Amino acid sequence: MANIKLYDQGNQEIGTVELDPEVFEVEVQPELLHLVVRAQLAAKRAGTHSVKTRAFVSGGGKKPWRQKGTGRARAGSTRSPLWRGGAVVHGPEPRDYTFKVNRKVRQLALRMALSAKLGDASLVLVDTLAVPEVKTKLMVKVTSDFGLKKALIVLPASDNNLELSARNIPGIKVVREDMLNVYDILRHDHLVMVKDAALKVQERLGHGVR
Repeated sequence: MANIKLYDQGNQEIGTVELDPEVFEVEVQPELLHLVVRAQLAAKRAGTHSVKTRAFVSGGGKKPWRQKGTGRARAGSTRSPLWRGGAVVHGPEPRDYTFKVNRKVRQLALRMALSAKLGDASLVLVDTLAVPEVKTKLMVKVTSDFGLKKALIVLPASDNNLELSARNIPGIKVVREDMLNVYDILRHDHLVMVKDAALKVQERLGHGVR
């Protein structure tokens, strides 16, 4: 079992917690993390980019000039891709960028991301985390006490006060444990997990606490 220090909200050490090595001490495979992150980013793409081919550009029904005798090149429509205001050739069309990654692969990548944070000493475990009211200053104090600049904070359940207090702090993102994903973990310097959230994630991805 992996032992990790447990802190209170003021960054004072209050004990240790044993974490399942099958979740937090997995060998990291960068290529697998890359695959899952690509899949996440691809799923976010709207894919609504589009241009008009000459079939969809209005006008251009009349031949600009007669076929022969003018000394100019032949032209059949002012909506040709060669003309200003004409159509576009081989332009982008609406498409779906998503591709499937098996559930077990996604779960393995999530365990790897958690293991990477623990291995880099970038995982912070907090006993509880709460603010009495919606106030950015209160959340700024919490992040300052832990020296956090770019951190992902994971809660066991929704906390309106805490989430709203953190939303205007640059570099800080708050998510529920069931919304935890590889991309968010890797793009933040620190991963701050409330103890109950860590145990829930561990139970979902491993064999629970022994």
